[in-house]
Amino acid sequence: QVRLVESGGGLVQAGDSLRLSCASSGRTFSRVVMAWFRQRPGKERDFVASFIWTSRMTYYSDSVKGRFTISRNNAFDTVYLQMNDQKPEDTAVYYCAERDRNSRKPEIHSDDFSYDYWGQGTQVTVSA
Repeated sequence: QVRLVESGGGLVQAGDSLRLSCASSGRTFSRVVMAWFRQRPGKERDFVASFIWTSRMTYYSDSVKGRFTISRNNAFDTVYLQMNDQKPEDTAVYYCAERDRNSRKPEIHSDDFSYDYWGQGTQVTVSA
């Protein structure tokens, strides 16, 4: 079983930077995509960014493109979300997600139903 643990959330001011981490353990050899989603107050969970494990290609939502960067470490067990120039509308609970190679779910990386494993979430609050 795969376990995802997010960390790095907190309270920052608009314009500040923050880096989230997602540590993955368990059956990680069959990972194909890791992603970040967020759920803002009163909203549904939205796609933020994804990292394709083999090709290292990355994708971003329009709202964070140019400000956020998704990456992984050399040990291949942690994915990061570097968030720069943060805005109050970035306030949300941020979730890490992983899709397994053997998943039978539809493969649409920007949709949360495509992912098999989820972390518990980490709160990010951006004050004006």
